[in-house]
Amino acid sequence: MEDLSKYPVVLKQAVAWGDMDAFGHVNNVVYYRYMESARILHFAQLGLLKEEFLTVVASNQCKYIKPIYYPDHIDVYTRVEEIRNSAFRMSYILFSTEQQSIVATGDAVIVCVDKDNMQKTVIPEYIKQKLIQSELQVGHELI
Repeated sequence: MEDLSKYPVVLKQAVAWGDMDAFGHVNNVVYYRYMESARILHFAQLGLLKEEFLTVVASNQCKYIKPIYYPDHIDVYTRVEEIRNSAFRMSYILFSTEQQSIVATGDAVIVCVDKDNMQKTVIPEYIKQKLIQSELQVGHELI
């Protein structure tokens, strides 16, 4: 199993009754909402929501391992895996406390965009350092 202690941000998410679909399990789209909430928490903790650039999801994916049912609590583990020139890649692990197992994994490529011209922009060096330091605090070294 993945070493979850190497993820600097963990979102504790209650599964709501309304998260389920007609088949009686959490709808696939809701997994993306859980990951989005974890990403925003991560950005807030790093102060990225107050920067002079925007962050835009360029791509994302989710691997569904097990269905989630109400009632449950999901821990969404989040970290940065790679930093590029104008983008960085994040990964997520969704852990069911009811099932005591990983129920999904995901990742997303986040692009930094200039607020004025809406074109991608280089990630400022101090932001790269914030991302690197956040990961180092839990022993995850970015290459």
